[in-house]
Amino acid sequence: MPRDKDGDYEVGYGKPPRHTRFAKGQSGNPRGRPPGAKSFTTLLDEALNERVLVAENGGRRKVSKRQAIVTQLVNRAATANFPALKILLDFVRDSEREIESASPESAAVTEADERVLEQLKARFSKTEQ
Repeated sequence: MPRDKDGDYEVGYGKPPRHTRFAKGQSGNPRGRPPGAKSFTTLLDEALNERVLVAENGGRRKVSKRQAIVTQLVNRAATANFPALKILLDFVRDSEREIESASPESAAVTEADERVLEQLKARFSKTEQ
């Protein structure tokens, strides 16, 4: 590997020459991300929340793209479209898991938790006396 002019410093991967490094206090991205820049999730949410006209039961109404996508997915799954059915069942399974993990019943108290609670009770009862 080539040596730096000033001494025994080796220049290589992750070791740039000293004269090309950022000066102390200088950032590699001085302006940063512009304040108006949007992340991918923000752009996706905005696109899914846009309203579109849908013809349904002889009438027309405005719904979000998100709602239109879900309605189409359910309708296709109901007609035995197996890829749509698989996607729908995966969504249902995932949403049920999220609900179960958020429910208080799933937060069972283990023996270790019981021991910790007993120690805390004992510690607080000593300080109150």
